[in-house]
Parts: sequence; C-alpha cells; structure tokens
Amino acid sequence: MKFSEIVSKLGEAASNNSLAANPDCDPEITGVAAVDRATAENISYIDGDKFAAYIHETGASALILPQDETLKEQAQQRGIAWISTSQPRLMFAQTLALFYQPYRPKPAIHPTAVIHPSVQLGADVAIGAHVAIEAGGKIGDRVCIHPNVVIYPDVEIGDRTVLHANCTIQERSRIGADCTIHSGVVIGAEGFGFVPTATGWFKMEQSGFVVLEEGVEVGCNSTIDRPAVGETRIGRNTKLDNLVHIGHGCKIGANCAMAAQVGLAGGVELGNGVILGGQVGIANEVKMGNGAIASAKTGIYHNVKPKDIVSGYPAVPHKIYLKNSAIYKRLPEMYEFFKQKMKEK
Repeated sequence: MKFSEIVSKLGEAASNNSLAANPDCDPEITGVAAVDRATAENISYIDGDKFAAYIHETGASALILPQDETLKEQAQQRGIAWISTSQPRLMFAQTLALFYQPYRPKPAIHPTAVIHPSVQLGADVAIGAHVAIEAGGKIGDRVCIHPNVVIYPDVEIGDRTVLHANCTIQERSRIGADCTIHSGVVIGAEGFGFVPTATGWFKMEQSGFVVLEEGVEVGCNSTIDRPAVGETRIGRNTKLDNLVHIGHGCKIGANCAMAAQVGLAGGVELGNGVILGGQVGIANEVKMGNGAIASAKTGIYHNVKPKDIVSGYPAVPHKIYLKNSAIYKRLPEMYEFFKQKMKEK
C-alpha cells in the first residue's frame, strides 16, 4: 500500500508525518523489516540512540521515528518518508499488523473431530482435524481450535480465543475471550499435591480448576496446574512465554509478563504488571507487589514489595546485586591481596 494509506489506517497517532511538507514523497510499501535489513519498499522504525545511526544507511523507503527533529531532517534529506511518534515500537507493531495476520482457518468443523452432543458451540467456530471435546463444554463465538486439541469435560472457552495444535485443556478450566493458547500447552493438569505418611506419599486429589481471564497468552509447552481446592487464576492480558510453569493455586494479576522457563511454586501471588525474566524461580506462597520486576535467573524466597527490582540467587535488591557482581569479578585479585597480607604478618 502507499505510505499515505498506512498513515490513514494508523489514524490520529500518525498525524505527525512527512506528507504535510512533502506530499510527493509517498512510496509504495510492500512490507516491514528491521532497520538494518530494510530494503526499498519496506517500512521500518528507529527507537533509541542505539539505532539512530541507521538513519544514514537504511534502505527503507519509510521510517517510524521518535519525536526527534534531527532524525526527521536526516530522513527528509535522504528522501525517506517518516512518521514521528512518542512510541515508535508500538506503532511499528501496529503497522506490522496491517501487512501480516496469523493463519486462521475459515469457520468449519472437520469431519474427524469428536464433539460430545452436550457441547455448546458458538457461531462461526473453526474446529480442526482430530479435535476431541468432551461433555459439558461451552465454546464461544469465532473460537479457533487447531488439530489434535483435547478438551476435557466442563471446559468453557470465551469468544475469539485460539487454541493451537496439540494443546490440552483439562476438566473445568475456564478460558476467557481473546486468549491465545500455543502448541503443547497443558492447562488445568493436576497440581503437585502429595501428603507424606509413614509408608510413603498419599495423593491429594486436585479438585480445583484454572481460570484464564480475557486476553491471556500462553506460550508453547507451558503448564498451568489446578489446585486441590479453589482456583489457579491468570489475570487479564498477562503474557507467558514458552516453557513457563505455574503451580497450583497461584494468583497472577493483570498485565504481567513472564519470559521462558519461569517456574512458580504453589500459592504464589503476583500483583498487576509484574515482570519476570527468563528462568526466574519463585518459592511457595511468595507474594510480589504491583509493578515488581525480577531479572533473569533470580531465585525468590521472600516477598517483594511493589515496584521493587530484584536479582540474584537468592534474590536481593538489584542495586546490591550489581555491587556484588562487581566484587565477584575481583575475588581472585582480592584473594591474592589478603594472602600476601597474611604472609607479611
């Protein structure tokens, strides 16, 4: 599409653009690309000083820029059409959606799908090959279920949710509208509940269920366990990367984000907007307040206050962690120093 069409589709957020001063610079855009790999007919973006230098060498015909007069002038000099915004990365994501949408089959039910007669199906659902939906299920409007998905009894799935191939939704799980469940995910499996006895472990049945509020996304091969009683709940618009484990009875707030290989033990509570880096581990019943952050590989055994940033194993405030890391690198030097001092005594 023409650059001017992109501006039009992005609306008021793209009102600060080069067309006002140079309406003849309206290139044909056929796709999006990273700024260092863009070619003619691509649109890209620059966000932050790290990428600003690419304004002089990118092959892009159009750029989404920060609110920087120098970058605008440099783009103008090179004949590059531009949009200026306070959030270039967000606008790039919105532009990308104009050119690409994930594969979604047309509404239909594959003849090999096995659906119990009691299941309630919404309008315009797409159900792929070898899907199994057991008794009591409720499937909302325009839900898309890819091949080989297994849905246990009494599961509810909200409107427009997408279940990718080979995921499993176990009994009584509740999945809200506009969720995305990627391949290999298991939602609602039994929590790890065993009671020690004199003769071994006694299994505690897991009678609870899992709730995913609207807009939750769960990455490939992640697991969210149901508890013995009550619920495990994932708040609205929370995003889980691949290989994340949420233990039984956890309560996760809205708009949280967890990178790959995060593991939460049972009963963990996260407030809204919590961010966990890759391989973070959190012990039983720990609480993290709203807006708290844990950097990659942090091991958390105690509560974390709202907006605190923690790092390390065991977790300490991030500033202390940075000081500790600087000292750690000097340990051999310090060892030699103290060894020499001991000899001098």
